[in-house]
Amino acid sequence: MIVVMKKSATKEEISNVEKMLSDLGFKTHPITGEVKTVIGAIGDKRQVNMQSLSHMPGVETIVPIMKPYKLAGRELKQDPTIVEVGDVKIGGREIIVMAGPCAIENEDIYMSTALEVKKAGAKILRGGAYKPRTSPYSFQGLEEEGLKILSRAREATGLKIVTEVVDTRDVETVASYADILQIGARNMQNFRLLKEVGMIGKPVLLKRGLSATIEEWLMAAEYIIAEGNPNIILCERGIRTFETATRNTLDISAIPVIKELSHLPVVVDPSHAAGTWKYVNSLSKGAVAAGADGLIIEVHFDPSTALSDGPQSLKPVHFTQLMKELEPVAHAVGREI
Repeated sequence: MIVVMKKSATKEEISNVEKMLSDLGFKTHPITGEVKTVIGAIGDKRQVNMQSLSHMPGVETIVPIMKPYKLAGRELKQDPTIVEVGDVKIGGREIIVMAGPCAIENEDIYMSTALEVKKAGAKILRGGAYKPRTSPYSFQGLEEEGLKILSRAREATGLKIVTEVVDTRDVETVASYADILQIGARNMQNFRLLKEVGMIGKPVLLKRGLSATIEEWLMAAEYIIAEGNPNIILCERGIRTFETATRNTLDISAIPVIKELSHLPVVVDPSHAAGTWKYVNSLSKGAVAAGADGLIIEVHFDPSTALSDGPQSLKPVHFTQLMKELEPVAHAVGREI
């Protein structure tokens, strides 16, 4: 439920309502707006006397939350969430582009790619140190050595870094290096991992599961927010359908639907949706036109030799061209890049 406080409510009155709800076993999430404060209360409403609560000093009204995703939905928070990663803001007017190789293979290749995507206008550097693969015989990543390369690339470029965490045992290690923790599609419903990144507090890029509904995706975000971390960036990366012409089917419609249902920012991964680099430009432009807050794109100096996802990776020259082509699309929908 949502407890809406009066405009004139004092800090003490707000604190008293929070304390009463906490004592009854509710998790409270106060949101202070320009005019009023609202308190999201998650728990068993049968434990509270609604009449007594409504008559507490400072309380204006009590509103039930109908959606199952209480904290991720717009019923609790109308204003869009802007996730701040240092001086980079995801969810505002600027469309944020994240780019880099799928996997960190060695320092020379990674650093060269990092410098090129920085030059082209990317704001965040991506790269996988831990690589869960369909085959146990495929390249699994450099693990902590890869994280160290990521860190050195951040120092060299000034870019923030996003990388995937795949195991609860690695959360603290990855968080000590990364600016954004990525939860991959295969782990979207790894609820223990979601709780762990919720407790760590750093921004989380939450990819949509291979066959997940939008509600299931938002419920996964709910796990993270419920642990106290509201800094979530949703990522649409294509879903599994009957179509085989592309690796996955990019669900463009998910962007406006998420914007209606949730206050969280949403970015799009056209690389994993396409499966081939030739379609990445078109999908990127479509995502921006549909209202995406950002893109996460795979870029590699020599895709033919990449140890992971080479066919869907852009060469730096193609990425630079894409960044130029995105500018008029962004301007057409009132955004900038």
